[in-house]
This record gives sequence, structure tokens and C-alpha cells, in this order.
Amino acid sequence: MSTSPEPAAATAITEETLDQIQARHRKEQRDLQSRITQKKKNATKKTRKGVNDECAQLEKELKERQEAEIRKASGEAVEEAPQEDFEPEPEPEPGNDLADSLQSTTLAPPQQPQAQQPQESGSGGGGKKRNRQKERLARRAAEQEAAAVAAESEASNMVDHRSIEKKAMSKTFEKNSLVEKEIAPDGHCLFSAVADQLTLHGVPLDPAEDGRPTVVPYKIVREQAADYLSRHRQDYEAFVEENFDDYVDKIKNTAEWGGQLELAALANAYNVEIRVVQDGGRTEVIPPSSEGIEGEERKVVWLAYYRHGYGLGEHYNSLRKK
Repeated sequence: MSTSPEPAAATAITEETLDQIQARHRKEQRDLQSRITQKKKNATKKTRKGVNDECAQLEKELKERQEAEIRKASGEAVEEAPQEDFEPEPEPEPGNDLADSLQSTTLAPPQQPQAQQPQESGSGGGGKKRNRQKERLARRAAEQEAAAVAAESEASNMVDHRSIEKKAMSKTFEKNSLVEKEIAPDGHCLFSAVADQLTLHGVPLDPAEDGRPTVVPYKIVREQAADYLSRHRQDYEAFVEENFDDYVDKIKNTAEWGGQLELAALANAYNVEIRVVQDGGRTEVIPPSSEGIEGEERKVVWLAYYRHGYGLGEHYNSLRKK
């Protein structure tokens, strides 16, 4: 789904299309994940809890801002959160019993009387008042120290899935004399990778036209996938959980990620065999022989599929012969 541009007086955000906003959001999320990973790697025993709190806050702020931008781009009213004149209490780490225990000592709101609260002496206010800010900082420091050992242990047990995945796939690349062509991780990667492969093999992206130089290649491939799904609705509708027409529209007109359903549609639409290299081997998507072109060898499209190699996880690259 896409939206029409706002008037010239609108802000820079509302001048973007919904497609562009979604693509930018994915990049911001990838960048934030990279920052968070680096922060956690550099954290020490004493700073681990503080780093975790900071990372959680960064993720929360990014999520809230992006949700507000999406609502604004969709024409929905954006409500601003009410401002508090006191600092909110930090939330404990999930599963941290000690942090949960400490959290239970949180001060009650100012209007409620505190048990054993020091009384001010005299009508002139000569007694010593409690410093709530220092108390909050003290509790926070205690929580950070209590969670440091657990956080350090958790980090040491983290598996480097990215390196393991890359190493496993490299063996298949070498065996088949393949080299990667990096595709932008912008939500269009599957369609961009297929477009790159089809162009290498001399397969027209739009069989009905000689060429559409003014149209970005991935958009043509998206259209072909969506059109094939629509024409063969009876074969694919059962695999789509949402409204089928809405799903097809997203594949055609937005940055919706493509997957196995779209690979099958593209293999049939272009009459090519699609081989996908991934951790654990490779999968093949082959259209029915009855739809092949007699006497002509079917082209083979090679793609690399990553689950962990990129910021947002799933990603496709194009694989070319050496």
C-alpha cells in the first residue's frame, strides 16, 4: 500500500512515500542493531547492566518514533505521550530475581505517605529532606551490579551465528564456482537478486515488452510475481494467511519481503530453475516440465539466502559464476 505525497508545506518525513519510509526504517533498525552489538561487545562487568538499559531505551525510542511516522504518513493522528515532572523508575531485566526484588522497593508516588519517612523539624522547615534523586541513583547502581555477572555469562555463551552461516555457505560457493554480488538490504533484495540473474542470462524482465528503462528492475520483477500469483490464485491462496488480494497488492506495490511463495511464482513466470544456497545446503525451485520451452535448456538462477548475515536477518544476494 502506498500513500500520495503531502503538500509542499509538510515536513520532510511526510513528503516520503510509505514505501520509502518503510525502507528507511529497516535501515535505521539495522544500524541500531549494529550499534547495540558493538556496545554489548565492549561492555565490561561493571557497565554491562547500564549498556543493556541504554540499548533497550534506544530500541524503544526508535520503535516509538517509527510507529509515529507510519501513523502520520497514513493520515492517523499522532498522540504525544504526557510529560511527567519526575523521572520514571527503571524496569528490571526479565528473569532477574534480584533485580525484581530491588524493584519492589520503588518509592511510592509523592502524594502517598512513606513509611518511616524522616519528619521535618519545626515550622520553618529546618529538618533534612530526603534526596530522591540520590536514592534512585543508588538503587540503579545496585541493580547494575546485581545483573552484571548474569549479563556477562549470557554474552559469553552467545553463538556467532553469522560467522557459522557464512562459513557453511562458502563451501557451496566454492564447490559451484560462485561469487556473490551484494544486493541492497532494502526489502526488495529477493526481487533485485532475481532481476540481476535474469539480466545475466539475457531473460527479458517483462516478456510483454522489449524493455522498460525508466522502471527500476526489481519493480518489474515484483509485478511479474504479483501478476502470476493473481492468475494462479487457486494454487497459492491457501498458503496466504491474510486477504489474498491485499497480500498480492503488497508484493506488487510496497517493500514487502519476498519468500518461498514468490520464488515459486517467479520460477514459473520466467520458466527458470531457481537454486537457493543457504546454511545446510541448497534448495531448488523448478517449474513443471510441461511448462518448459521444448528444445531450449532452462536457465538456472542462483541466489544466496541468509538468516543471520544482515541486520534484520533474512536477506538474498545474487550468485554469479566465476
